[in-house]
Amino acid sequence: AMDWQKIQVREEKNLGKKTIEENTITEGIIWKQLLIFFFPIMLGTLIQQLYTTVDTIIVGRFVGKAALASVGGPAAVLSTIVVTFFNGLANGAAVVIAQYYGAKDKGRLHTGLHTAYLFSIVVSLVISVVGAVLTPWLLKIMNTPQDMMASSTTYLRIYFMGILFTLVYNMGAAIMRAVGDSKRPLLYLVVCCVLNIGLDIFMVVILKMGIAGAALATVFSQCVSAFLVTWSLTKDYDSMKLQFRELRMEASVLKRELKIGIPGALQACAYGVTNVVIQASINSFGTDTAAGWAAYGKLDLIFWTVSSALGAAVTTFVGQNYGAGKWDRVYKSIRVNIGISYVFTGMIIFTLYAFCEPMYHMFTTDPKVIDIGVYMLRFLIPSYLLSILLENLDGGLRGVGDVLWPTIFTFGGLFLIRLPWVMILTPIYHKVEILLISYPIAWGGTLLFVIPYYFWKKKKCFNKICSENKAKFMDFCEIILKSQKILYNKQ
Repeated sequence: AMDWQKIQVREEKNLGKKTIEENTITEGIIWKQLLIFFFPIMLGTLIQQLYTTVDTIIVGRFVGKAALASVGGPAAVLSTIVVTFFNGLANGAAVVIAQYYGAKDKGRLHTGLHTAYLFSIVVSLVISVVGAVLTPWLLKIMNTPQDMMASSTTYLRIYFMGILFTLVYNMGAAIMRAVGDSKRPLLYLVVCCVLNIGLDIFMVVILKMGIAGAALATVFSQCVSAFLVTWSLTKDYDSMKLQFRELRMEASVLKRELKIGIPGALQACAYGVTNVVIQASINSFGTDTAAGWAAYGKLDLIFWTVSSALGAAVTTFVGQNYGAGKWDRVYKSIRVNIGISYVFTGMIIFTLYAFCEPMYHMFTTDPKVIDIGVYMLRFLIPSYLLSILLENLDGGLRGVGDVLWPTIFTFGGLFLIRLPWVMILTPIYHKVEILLISYPIAWGGTLLFVIPYYFWKKKKCFNKICSENKAKFMDFCEIILKSQKILYNKQ
């Protein structure tokens, strides 16, 4: 235990912190540690969105509308599905590693790190080959227009051939955040962002490489970020070090990581499927409504960036304290994070509600589109209060390794409430508000199951702790009685 504490102290110094008592996730003031951990994740997500947007602007301005549609259309949909699915798997590995780190189990931590890293390499190679071969077929089943087919195929094949770097970075960053380091992944993402924008300008604008230049710029910048993450894992953590000769997948650890990761990955894909159906329904209302919805999505992203970052923060906090056996901090961190979430996202909700109209002018000057967008945002945004609670409870349950039932509840909300509502009632009444109300109804319906399950799980955990403590106390009393009996017989 003393050796582990010395290691943690050295790591905290490496991260520019003062003492272990002030800065570890399993010690100290929860709300301060949550905020320290949350801000880098939030900034990282915003930066990622920024360079994706800049990438699209450069392609659209200097290559043409067909290239813009290719990068922002079918290629974006396919690449997003792949990355979000893998991120779900990476988050499963991160939860397990956070639990090992909190439990100070160096052996399992070492095994978990090497299993997760090698798994990301193997999966990347499989996706790379399958994606490159199936790209034309995948684009065809998505009804990609013929004038976009060549450019979309070029972009996706280059992207898939370099997917190794993207997935290795995502896995490495998830592992680093799992042990409490959210600053380095942010720094490496900034490097990746600046490099990607610079290479886009150089390859697309100066070298005139077109959409292939945009794809190569993305792959090369991801390669650099993957190298930086790998280098950190081999050098910067005394408690766990990546050693290439130790790369192997431990079946029991991989099974545990996948048990937590696969439901989250499927959940991420499920949101993608429902969004495709909703977009198709939105398109049926005409160009003005579709344009208003597109602009709404950009403003809506501000809220979801903060909300998802807070969800990721509570998952890591719960995971480490669960591993350390500190159940009081497990549930206290969830309560504290809910309070922080309502404060931060509440300010965003108020700002968006009050100033959404001038914000829409950044995207369009068409008064009809602006009116539709403002109506959509003000209709939906009060119901975000439900999604905040859902995000925190789901994040907390993921942290203790419980993902199956929360995923089932989420699937129920998506496929038994939202999709039937959109596909059946919206065409019947053909009103935008009928479609929009599917969001709060689905969130509310999911919460009706998640909230009782959360408190049942909490009660079950504390009953288990009480039973274990009672058993330990009885064993202790039995030892004392036996000792007294032996002393009495000797006398």
